[in-house]
Amino acid sequence: MFDPNGPVLGIDPGLSCCGYGAILGRGEDCHVVASGVIRTPASDELPARLGQLADAIDALLEDLAPSAMAVERVLFQTNVRTAMSVAQASGLAMAAAARLGIPVVQYSPNEVKLAVTGSGRADKAQVQAMVARLLRLAAPPKPPDVADALALALCHTSGATVRSARNAVASPAPGYERAVAAALARDAIR
Repeated sequence: MFDPNGPVLGIDPGLSCCGYGAILGRGEDCHVVASGVIRTPASDELPARLGQLADAIDALLEDLAPSAMAVERVLFQTNVRTAMSVAQASGLAMAAAARLGIPVVQYSPNEVKLAVTGSGRADKAQVQAMVARLLRLAAPPKPPDVADALALALCHTSGATVRSARNAVASPAPGYERAVAAALARDAIR
């Protein structure tokens, strides 16, 4: 199902809530093709939940025929249970893509934040705001898992829009809103 002209699919892995976001195009022509979350009921047994997630990811890949998949790299977490479920979801997504010949790239949360906001220490609200601006959305994507998945896809494409915003927002701290406004005024982001 690999389509070299297909969208880039970002996956924010999770067993309870797995975010996905597909974007097509580069720079100012970049737009959202699909986004949402895949949920599995906590009341179900682990094998059943993994099966449900695998089926949903397979269907998503079949529907979208992405050119690439960007997945959040699982890093050390203090909560081992959470890390395990995120790793399991991540593995399912990567294996599904690999079976279809879809290239998979992993990015750390800091790499994604840096690519989208200009700072690897940006908070969730800053990532959501920049994703909305870069993709010309009426409001920041919710839940945060969707924004994270779209941010992963944006990080992978690294199109002109992301580079312009990254250059405009050197630090998302106190001057964050001013920097975004300046970038908008210069038509760096539409």
